[in-house]
Amino acid sequence: MSLKSIEERIVTAAKSAGREASDVTLIAVSKVQPDERVRAVLNEGHRTFGENRVQEASAKWPGFRQDFDGIEIHLIGPLQTNKARQAMELFDSIHTVDRPKLAKTIARLAQELGRCPDLFIQVNTGEEDQKAGVLPADADGFISECKALDLPVQGLMCIPPVDEEASLHFALLAKIAARNGLTGLSMGMSSDFEKAIALGATHVRVGSAIFGERVAH
Repeated sequence: MSLKSIEERIVTAAKSAGREASDVTLIAVSKVQPDERVRAVLNEGHRTFGENRVQEASAKWPGFRQDFDGIEIHLIGPLQTNKARQAMELFDSIHTVDRPKLAKTIARLAQELGRCPDLFIQVNTGEEDQKAGVLPADADGFISECKALDLPVQGLMCIPPVDEEASLHFALLAKIAARNGLTGLSMGMSSDFEKAIALGATHVRVGSAIFGERVAH
């Protein structure tokens, strides 16, 4: 698979859903990928990337940003409160706001820094114990809480359980977003992004299908 073939599949999926491909942002998930693979994708013209860890991203991206213009980095992994400042200085978008303590910390830092990345609230649609995210039943209240803090909430994010039909989770996320007046939907990965686009995804997170299998440290 390659960047070009993924872009073509996004165009096809959007067209099938009666949507514009330009309404779907492809986040190339570059976590634990070697620099030469990331540089190759940058050289192809792609500029939107996803990282899981603040530490890894802070070692990787300042150098690339010197060499390439217009890079956008999205945090798609869990964020510890004590890393929030560093994350807000580095990332253009944070997809994993999932608890009141983190929301309040981001709100306080936004005042201090005079800026805030775009934010997505992570919803644990499968109600899995091991996964981060606010439970679906608590989502409306938490979204209201974040809005009351003046946070720039763009939308919602989910990672469906691996052994369940992803479309059911994408549909649930879309429903929660719609009733809360949110338009952003960060959902869909290498194996199911076409289903996500059919159900309204605005951001799809694709890693292995672009870069090849992950390289373990």
